[in-house]
Amino acid sequence: MLDALFSDSPHPLYVLDGALRLVGYNDAAADFGALPLDGALGRPLEQWATGLHHAPVEAMLHEVLATGEPRRDVEVAGRATPEAPDRVLALSAFRLRDAADGMPGVALSVVDATDRHRARIRLSVLREASARIGTSLDTVHTAQELADISVPDLADTVVIDVLDAVLRGDVPDVGSLGQDLLLRCAGYRSVHAANGHRAVEVGCVLEPGLTSRYKEVLTERRPVLITEHDALESGSAPRTGQEVAQENGAHSKMAVPLAARGGVLGLARFYRGRGSAPFTEDDLRLATELTRHTALCLDNARLYTRERSVARILQLSLRPAHVPGHSAVATAHSYLPSSTSGDWFDIIPLSGARVALVVGEPPTRGIRAAVTMGGLRAAIGALASLDLPPEELLERLHDLVGRLDSEESRHPDESLDSLRAGTCCLYAVYDPVARRCTVASAGHPPPAVARPGEPVTFAHIPVGPALGRGAPRYHAAHFDVPAGTLMVLCNPVLLRDASPDSGDQLARLTTALCPQDRPLPDICHDLLHDLAPHHPADDGVLLVARTLTLGADKVASWSLPNEPQAVSLARERTDDRLGHWHLPDLAFTAALVVSELVTNAVRYSEGPIRLRLVRDQGLIIEVTDDSSTAPQLRQAEDDDEHGRGLTITSQLTERWGTRREHRGKTIWAELALQS
Repeated sequence: MLDALFSDSPHPLYVLDGALRLVGYNDAAADFGALPLDGALGRPLEQWATGLHHAPVEAMLHEVLATGEPRRDVEVAGRATPEAPDRVLALSAFRLRDAADGMPGVALSVVDATDRHRARIRLSVLREASARIGTSLDTVHTAQELADISVPDLADTVVIDVLDAVLRGDVPDVGSLGQDLLLRCAGYRSVHAANGHRAVEVGCVLEPGLTSRYKEVLTERRPVLITEHDALESGSAPRTGQEVAQENGAHSKMAVPLAARGGVLGLARFYRGRGSAPFTEDDLRLATELTRHTALCLDNARLYTRERSVARILQLSLRPAHVPGHSAVATAHSYLPSSTSGDWFDIIPLSGARVALVVGEPPTRGIRAAVTMGGLRAAIGALASLDLPPEELLERLHDLVGRLDSEESRHPDESLDSLRAGTCCLYAVYDPVARRCTVASAGHPPPAVARPGEPVTFAHIPVGPALGRGAPRYHAAHFDVPAGTLMVLCNPVLLRDASPDSGDQLARLTTALCPQDRPLPDICHDLLHDLAPHHPADDGVLLVARTLTLGADKVASWSLPNEPQAVSLARERTDDRLGHWHLPDLAFTAALVVSELVTNAVRYSEGPIRLRLVRDQGLIIEVTDDSSTAPQLRQAEDDDEHGRGLTITSQLTERWGTRREHRGKTIWAELALQS
């Protein structure tokens, strides 16, 4: 039995005495390369077993000697020489007894468990990769996750190169892969990075001069295992400076394409240096599995990048590119881009030199948010042209959102995330003549108001439900705003706490707005700096308006009796005022328009008539009466005696319209000032 154990056993067996000196070994141990035995007999463990971690092994053997309890399959790392690759040895030990003194030593059995250990590591890497790779929709972050997981369990150095087009959300044509390509490093990790070796900067451009083996990987989409012998044979092939730096000291390499959904996204390169075992086919299969999972995550990130870019471009194209100046307010605005929401603002000129200030926030994100924003902006612009009161405009907008969502909800492809319901909107109208502001809100925070010489306050307005949700019950608030008042309209990202008793928020607003006579762009910058969170989850939109006024020198108003003689009286006063304003060229046209509008008021109303002239960017003519009947433009026939007044007015003026008043209506028309 002893002969068979020492001659025929396939497992190395070593016999140690009580001082852990080697006193015998079998034939398998003599042929075991991990623990050379030249001159080992009679020497302690640390002198001949240089490939073992001595402290834990010696502690285990002393424990076996002391307790008599055997130990099985204790794995330790070891190597025959410093240049040899790492090995994992499984140690088993049991105590031996001598018939004379009862305790001579211990028997140690050693098995090479390197393959078993590596297989276990591969399974662990695969499990970790499924949990860690693809945690974000960021291309560079996903590539770096692959590099972090692969080092050091799979490779000593990993470089992830992504095609430059992928970072922009595109995939190059397969036919162009054989030409010079622009690759950019998206992920890098190396065990040598802490030892002064040159690291590859993430984001740097890899020159197009790839070696033929790497071009083969990209064009054929086939992983390649490059041994040291293969590298020597292809040594004459030109290599870029970065490739030389990355491959310095590597004796075994793998190149695996990053391909998903029929497109090639980049290249993953794995290196092992001196002291590490060469890559095997099992390692190549593991790298292929890792890159296949990573490529899908990279393609998802690429699709998200493309959709985000399309949504951002669409949103920017639908937002007002240029905000024209207005005599009622001076404005400044800013965006805080952090996502692809459709937050917007608008400045809409209204009749009578008034202006509407609008901010809104749809509930959706991405392209759908841009579509929602564009549609609602168009709807608000159309409703604003009707000169509706703010509360009525929001009610009609509420009904429109509900109708559109009900139509789209009938389609099975539409999800709840695509609906417009839940959009918040704030609509404010400022009259520079009356110096009065009227505001209505659909689920949006109120504006902050800073009157000259007074502390900042939030406007006390009733906040109605978001558009498309609940009953459309909106109420407007009216408040006076003297000249020079600052109004801050922004979305909830910036006004995180807009309650009237929010002292901290008001303190930040007061600090950012002081002094109030600064240029509005500077105030905008300070507001974003003080109000915006460090990591906003949504876009921020900010609109700052400084109120202006139209003084008595630009406004003239008269009360006229409701009788035919009022027409000639209106013409006379119009001529006198235009002469005072040095606008004689407009006298004839303005007198004709005033005649038609006052005649219409005398014919269809009963009470006094008010005539108002406003000199703004154009000459505004307004006639107010107590009749609620809105005039309709029609084409008069040749034999009609009436019906041509509004036709003449529309042809002589730049624009005209009507708006409802608290009692009656106002017909207005605007003439362009001649330069």
